[in-house]
Amino acid sequence: MARPLRITYPGAFYHVTARGNEQKAVFKSKSDRIKFLEYLESATVRYNAVIHAYCLMDNHYHLLLETPSGNLPQIMRHINGAYTTYFNIRRARSGHLFQGRYKGILVEKDAYAKELSRYIHLNPVRADMVKKPEEHPWCSYGAYVGKMKAPDWLHRDFILAYFGKNTARAQKRYRDFVEALLGREYESPIAAATGASVLGSNGFVTHIKDCYLCSEDKSRDVPALKQIFAGIALETVIDLVAKSFGDNQAHQRNAGIYLCRQYTGEKLATIGRQFGISDAAVSQACKRFKARIDLDRKLGKQITAIERKLSKVET
Repeated sequence: MARPLRITYPGAFYHVTARGNEQKAVFKSKSDRIKFLEYLESATVRYNAVIHAYCLMDNHYHLLLETPSGNLPQIMRHINGAYTTYFNIRRARSGHLFQGRYKGILVEKDAYAKELSRYIHLNPVRADMVKKPEEHPWCSYGAYVGKMKAPDWLHRDFILAYFGKNTARAQKRYRDFVEALLGREYESPIAAATGASVLGSNGFVTHIKDCYLCSEDKSRDVPALKQIFAGIALETVIDLVAKSFGDNQAHQRNAGIYLCRQYTGEKLATIGRQFGISDAAVSQACKRFKARIDLDRKLGKQITAIERKLSKVET
């Protein structure tokens, strides 16, 4: 698949995920999870990482973190690299543990921090692992609502400040905020990210483009840059997908929805109208297709080839 876009600067705020290779578990025991948390702590000491929220699942994890030193690659190299070494030694194995590169989405924190923290903390509920987020011991939710002692390296104050100055009251309001979505379908805030790389208002995206990217970047083989500088027309994506998949109508439709979401910059509702489905159905179709291409190497190569062509489209 195409290389992810990395935008780094001092004070940048990110939602980070990494998944196990071939969707396999990266945490197989309590000891594994404890060790991973130790690497999160050491990242705050060695690399000045500020971790606002975390959730360890079975085959992936979520982090909400800030980089005062503008050094996300070094932070993630430490966390994923050290943990992979530990995991491989413990199980007498070798090779990659995580599936490709980690995914780091740059976030406009004042607009999305609390919403992303809720999304992260509800992950175990969405996966039907628990009924309430506080029942999952390997995420930061318990520390946010006073159900477990917060580790010294976890920074809760920034997000809790949105819910009041009094700690107990803020924790209660935060609990209400998170649990308001229990049992409900809701759109992932990540779905609104531009180029699957930057989550924020139009003003924030423009600021990032103007201050941290330049016109020469557009020629780089990083498809997300195309959407940041200017979205590709729906018709262009659909036509290219049709030419690439020929008579395979199922792949044409699913790949068309997925790539339109990734490259056009159009809203989910607009893409849905194009394909005759709802905006929620667009989101679900993209998730299913992403899982499919992660497992199907041949299909993944086909999508990569289309992405390379899209990266050369003039907008």
